[in-house]
Amino acid sequence: MRVYVGYVFCSRIFFGVVLIMTHVVTENCIKCKYTDCVDVCPVDCFLEGPNFLVIDPDECIDCAVCIPECPANAIFAEEDVPEDQVHFIELNAELTPQFTPITRTREPLPDAEEWNGVEGKLQYLEK
Repeated sequence: MRVYVGYVFCSRIFFGVVLIMTHVVTENCIKCKYTDCVDVCPVDCFLEGPNFLVIDPDECIDCAVCIPECPANAIFAEEDVPEDQVHFIELNAELTPQFTPITRTREPLPDAEEWNGVEGKLQYLEK
């Protein structure tokens, strides 16, 4: 969660402090990399690595239009990330400068259907 004071746009206000929440791509995207979410993003905040997408936390405006578009159900609002996936909040921010912007849908990885729903994929993340 990022905290800004004095900005007009916001997703949450708490005791006069503006809290900007972001959305997070989690483990199920690894080795699937469906990109349906990319086309609907109004601010182009998605970045891609070899087998995973991330959301730039500084660009995401918390609009949530990407969530229902993800066939792998791998995108969550920061406050809704499952407890066992919380480390992906930091991982999205860490990988943002390393990955390249993506603004259009591409074909998923060839074996995406086989990997969709498989647990324990973090070990396969390519940076």
